[in-house]
Amino acid sequence: MVRVYVKCAELAVAGLLWATCCGQAMAWGQAGEQQDSSAAHLVETGQVVQDGHPVPYRVRHLPINSFPEIPAGVADLLSRRGCLIPQTYAARRPENVVHASLERTGSSDWAALCSVQGTVSLLVVFGSNPGQATVLASAPETQRLQVHDVTGVMGFNWGIDPASPELVHEAQTGMEHRPPRPDHDALADVVVDRRTIYHFYSKNGWTLVELPD
Repeated sequence: MVRVYVKCAELAVAGLLWATCCGQAMAWGQAGEQQDSSAAHLVETGQVVQDGHPVPYRVRHLPINSFPEIPAGVADLLSRRGCLIPQTYAARRPENVVHASLERTGSSDWAALCSVQGTVSLLVVFGSNPGQATVLASAPETQRLQVHDVTGVMGFNWGIDPASPELVHEAQTGMEHRPPRPDHDALADVVVDRRTIYHFYSKNGWTLVELPD
């Protein structure tokens, strides 16, 4: 009788462990499916026609919570707009969110590329008015693509970075009438591996920085 009891107990314990493991496996599987499903909408794929031929593209995005350094008010503003942050094909870390002194010396301002339903906008939010975003440029994602490796798959080529006064002044080297060094940051607007322009805020408006030909 004891022997039968022990076997039954072992079977019961084994059954309990099996059920627990199965439950955990199912939970992990469901969590994995949820993560895969959640990640799927962050990658946009498709084809564009170039020279009469279809060319595939792939654009990866990150959600706002991938940038914990963004202040809550600015993050809320971007979230209300439905922003996802597109990443360039060259990205090695989260990018295309910028913190700099864009309004004036010492100001705390933010800029981001915001992708909503296939259109990307360059937004700037001043620390002096965190509830409002200014749009400096906008374009369909499919107009910001280029081939970058042997696969022939096109990737996103639009990036932004802070540009210090020293960097801007250096970029103007070689101009016949080189402007004086600016007193606060500009915003670098980059086409990866091709060109960079600089947006500069002064006298209540945005202009493009003059550069050598």
